[in-house]
Amino acid sequence: MTAPDLRLPVPGEHVLRTYTRFREAGPMVPVELPGGVNAWAATTYAAIREVLSGDSKVFGKNSSHWADLQDGKVPPDWPILQLILGEHMLMRDGAEHRRLRGLLSKAFTRARVEALRPRIEEIVDGLLDRVAAEGAGGEAVVDLVPLFSDQVPTAVICEMFGVDGPRRSELREWTQKLFSQVTTPEEAQVAGGQLFAYLGELVEEKRREPGDDLTSALVRAQQDEDRLSPQELVDSLFLLLIAGHETTVNLLGHAIVNLLAHPDQLARAKAGDLWDAVAEETLRFNAPIAAALFRYPLAPVEVAGVQIPQGDPIMVCLGGAATDPEQYGPTAGAFDISREQIGHLAFGYGAHTCLGAPLARLEAYIALSRLFARFPGIEAAVPLDDIAYSPSFLSYGPLSIPVRV
Repeated sequence: MTAPDLRLPVPGEHVLRTYTRFREAGPMVPVELPGGVNAWAATTYAAIREVLSGDSKVFGKNSSHWADLQDGKVPPDWPILQLILGEHMLMRDGAEHRRLRGLLSKAFTRARVEALRPRIEEIVDGLLDRVAAEGAGGEAVVDLVPLFSDQVPTAVICEMFGVDGPRRSELREWTQKLFSQVTTPEEAQVAGGQLFAYLGELVEEKRREPGDDLTSALVRAQQDEDRLSPQELVDSLFLLLIAGHETTVNLLGHAIVNLLAHPDQLARAKAGDLWDAVAEETLRFNAPIAAALFRYPLAPVEVAGVQIPQGDPIMVCLGGAATDPEQYGPTAGAFDISREQIGHLAFGYGAHTCLGAPLARLEAYIALSRLFARFPGIEAAVPLDDIAYSPSFLSYGPLSIPVRV
């Protein structure tokens, strides 16, 4: 790979602005990631679609194809390595990917997701009661991230897993440490070890006392003829925890900020029950996962007119595609729920499209519609430009949303 000419992070720069800067440098640019890891960044909508839709015989997902990893050039304590080395569908190709995806997809059928609606509504209403209690009197400031946008998907995914009580907050703490750039490699390794150890304990618990939950269903799948290996089972739970939680936390946080910043569009959403449009425009405008790791060319390949050597990792900068004027026109950098939805890439594309997308959309509809109906006079308690965002080049969302309700 040529010497990197762009780096992450840039102090004080929102990650989507980083990827916009990358896009302006070209459709495929060499970058240096935290930890000194070299990669290529696909930055435009067209280049990202080209990579994501590529045949598994052209681009592999398995880390065994990563040349620098095999040559010992990747730090062994690089935090994201735990995700990349996992034995789950995100890092598998061809028949292996189809087998794992087929087993997991049974939990995310349209009927199963829709059956969760009453329970999600109960969860949301209960959280809004807490928000109301803390914001009583009108002048009290409440933070919607820890009280609401973080809690909705945490409660939903933990109920799906069969996780009770205090372990829920521990799961969130561990995942936050894994994806934050301010976490040291040592802290990330400890958090990852604690998370995987607990998931192993959860599997054994559900093996002894199965219930009507996703973990028990996967344990049963492990015991069937088409079975998950013990490592595949734990790694698949890890993947679903990250994918089913982190994205929705960020989606809800971004949507709330966008609507507070655009009261005219908030009024339009209320009047026309346009919460689905709010979610889709938020997904386009603020990709909750700003970059996805990695695809590896199985042979030298040309992408968007750029030659990429065999085994060089390619990350797809979904945050760059979000505001690409070549795809979305001159108003690409504006939030507009009336925009004609011509397809975004926030949930990926092709064989690895996110399984949990229907669940995330349902959670967003219920959470946003109920939040703004319950608190019609909600307003930001700080200038929106002062809101801090997650210090990660992968996961991107507001860390705090102080409001008066």
